[in-house]
Amino acid sequence: MPLLQYVCKKCDKTFEELVKKYDEPVICPVCGGKAERSFCGRMYSATGKATKKCSGHCANCRGCK
Repeated sequence: MPLLQYVCKKCDKTFEELVKKYDEPVICPVCGGKAERSFCGRMYSATGKATKKCSGHCANCRGCK
């Protein structure tokens, strides 16, 4: 289960959430608003190597190059 970073659309609170699937809906723990994934910070490929060119859309990821 991945630990992903989210940001609330309603109150701009940034938080991390442990989810079963990357696309499951997440609710803000502060205001109860809908949260969306935040793609800030360093990204890594499936091999664990850092990448500079990642779309952030992991649904169709074949490993960042």
